[in-house]
Amino acid sequence: MTHKTKGIVMRSIKYGETSLVVTIFTEMFGVQTYMVNGVRTSKKSSSKANHFQPTAILDLVVYHSENKAMQRIKEFSWAVLYINLLSDVIKNSIASYMAELIQKCLKQPEANADLFNFCEESFLQLDKAPKNVTANFALFFTLHLPHFFGFRMADNFNSENRFLDLQEGNFTDHQPTHPHFMDGIPAELTAQLLKVMQPFELEEFKLNQEIRRSLLLKYLQYYTLHISDFGQMKTLIVLHEVL
Repeated sequence: MTHKTKGIVMRSIKYGETSLVVTIFTEMFGVQTYMVNGVRTSKKSSSKANHFQPTAILDLVVYHSENKAMQRIKEFSWAVLYINLLSDVIKNSIASYMAELIQKCLKQPEANADLFNFCEESFLQLDKAPKNVTANFALFFTLHLPHFFGFRMADNFNSENRFLDLQEGNFTDHQPTHPHFMDGIPAELTAQLLKVMQPFELEEFKLNQEIRRSLLLKYLQYYTLHISDFGQMKTLIVLHEVL
């Protein structure tokens, strides 16, 4: 039996001479692994393989069996043609980081329509974002993604609650006894970023490279405290080069 679903390509690995093994976050089935045969055999096939670049958004017709670890795709086509997300080095680096972060959070192959819509809309917003929004986009996405996994930071910063406890995920009026916290300007900036609901609002944040990097590292530390076996982000090195 076949099913129609949208999907966002997370990762693509060459398999054999002509095939790909592709990890796709689907709207209907959550994250799934697909064997895609015969897409690397010729120039014509190469154009088909381009569909499976990470962050590509596709319309799919898939075969699905709950008992199989590897699924198959019957038909695929572009659901969205990006303006420059796949070709712009900075945007593509941010998008690759976002895709890796999503994968690290998705532990089970379960459908999550709200999460899928957030991820799809985030890639679309990044694609058309102006320079200043693009520069801060990774911060926005990293802060808001935990909402869909039950560990979003509480937006309770005020003149008394000035310490951000990364273990507890909220602001407090005293310095935590453990080292996993933020205070001063980083904590205040985080409180402001938590209030951002739409990416275009990021244009108001004039952050330099050093601040963006340090904030992102702290936010990823937050993930390691709340997701078991989170590990290292492979895309972070490239992201730090371009931010």
